[in-house]
Amino acid sequence: MMVPAVLTADQNDSRTGPDLVPTAIESLSALPLLRPFERTAGDEMQGVLDDPAALTRAIELLLRAGRWNIGLGFGRVEEPLPDSTRAGRGEAFLHAREAVTSAKSSPWHIRVVDGTGAGPARALETTLWLWAAVLARRTPRGWEVADLVEGEGLSYEEAGRRLGISQSAVSQRAQPAGIVEGRRARELVTYLATQLMEPPEATS
Repeated sequence: MMVPAVLTADQNDSRTGPDLVPTAIESLSALPLLRPFERTAGDEMQGVLDDPAALTRAIELLLRAGRWNIGLGFGRVEEPLPDSTRAGRGEAFLHAREAVTSAKSSPWHIRVVDGTGAGPARALETTLWLWAAVLARRTPRGWEVADLVEGEGLSYEEAGRRLGISQSAVSQRAQPAGIVEGRRARELVTYLATQLMEPPEATS
């Protein structure tokens, strides 16, 4: 049995910046979601996911924006799960609330709570902090390369043709952008999320 993840995100500059919730919800709606992201209160939104890869992609979208406090809650939910995310209840929702609250004063503004504070949850949180550090150093030019190489699966040579630059120039952008490190981090985040969402007792 899959243990869902509840992702709660709160805009960290809502008093001085524009409302980013509608745009973020639209971007996240393209992912396979158990329940869609909805505005829950003020500049906060919440969604429910049961696909580790989709969870990783959602986190990456939010980290890339650099404007969110992100809380991940893992645990049981009351079933049947309501159609509206806002109406959901259970451990995962409580853990997500705890996580997003503590994210406001945590490294890279992201926390993971599963009720244990150890094991895969702690490993996932640590990996997310390291991944966030890699993504934060990417320039717009670095993201151009990342979107083509990682997003579209192009080779450096193909990406160079698309951008009108040499393969060597693509490589020079990719290294400081942490393309390889980011890929490894994404894979590890997905793996660790799977450990939390598909625990042994749930699959036996």
